[in-house]
Amino acid sequence: MARTVRFHEVGGPEVMRLEDLEPGEPGPGEVRIRVDAIGVNRAEALFRSGRYIEQVKRFPAGLGSEAAGVIETIGPEVTGFEEGQAVSVVPTFSYNDYGMYAERAIAPASSLMPRPDGVDAVSGAAVWMPYLTAYGAMVEVGGMRAGDVAVVNAASSSVGLAAIHTASRLGATPIAVTRTSAKKRRLIEEGAAEVIVSDEEDVAARLLALTGGRGAEYVFDAVAGPGVTELARAVAADGTLFLWGAQSGQPTPYPGFDLGMPALNLRTYTVHEITRDPRRMRRAAAFVGSGLRSGAFRAVVDRLFPLEEIVQAHRHMESNTQFGKIVVTVGGGNSKPSGK
Repeated sequence: MARTVRFHEVGGPEVMRLEDLEPGEPGPGEVRIRVDAIGVNRAEALFRSGRYIEQVKRFPAGLGSEAAGVIETIGPEVTGFEEGQAVSVVPTFSYNDYGMYAERAIAPASSLMPRPDGVDAVSGAAVWMPYLTAYGAMVEVGGMRAGDVAVVNAASSSVGLAAIHTASRLGATPIAVTRTSAKKRRLIEEGAAEVIVSDEEDVAARLLALTGGRGAEYVFDAVAGPGVTELARAVAADGTLFLWGAQSGQPTPYPGFDLGMPALNLRTYTVHEITRDPRRMRRAAAFVGSGLRSGAFRAVVDRLFPLEEIVQAHRHMESNTQFGKIVVTVGGGNSKPSGK
């Protein structure tokens, strides 16, 4: 039996329960892994609460798409992996099909990344989703180049920090937007060229001033909601506003011609555009892997919670006070804190 997190109705963090379940045997194209660490993501809170882009199809439902562990059993038609191999699980699948919030879990082999020696489980569970998300929007879709300006709001999230690091590696200028000044110093330390505090400053006016009135080539918005209209004012004429999150939980208007703009490139984006396309995923893995090896990329871990405290982990995420990734550790394994 394996302790597994499930929920029987949509709602707040308290609907999650830790239950003893039989993990089962892997089918064709699947493996069973012993989970050592789990990366906690905003999408999981949205799915749990019924506000995700995909709804729960049946109850009880599971959660989790990002983890690190060791392969226990390999199902039929799986090649390139072996039992006992350390791996990371990246988000390629629906929460309705697989869930990683467990001591043992079935995962599609297509979602696995080999975990190199020296990469502990916490880092292995914390690093891939943020950098795959940032790479996909910035490189594959956006075509960001050296000299461009990249604006990143919710900048202290794991994806926001990965976006800052990715922009820097591409030779672009990352400008961080954060709600309060509490995280300003750390964002500068992580590589932000400038930090705008949205509770204290006119974001659009500051961005226009920083870009000489031109605006930013790229704006990456993880919050959405009414604030999108202000960010749209600071997009350059040939720039793009990416919506890659919905932290506000409010309806998002489409900024119109009342802003005095002749046109606006506005695009939604999810990491599945990368992880579900084998060609894009191959390029993404090469890009992120090289950044990890060079030291340009790394896991920024905010706090560790044991699996027994999954409710508290989600409450902490929804407090929006974290800086970097929240990771849940499972059993003994080889999970341990990574450096910030």
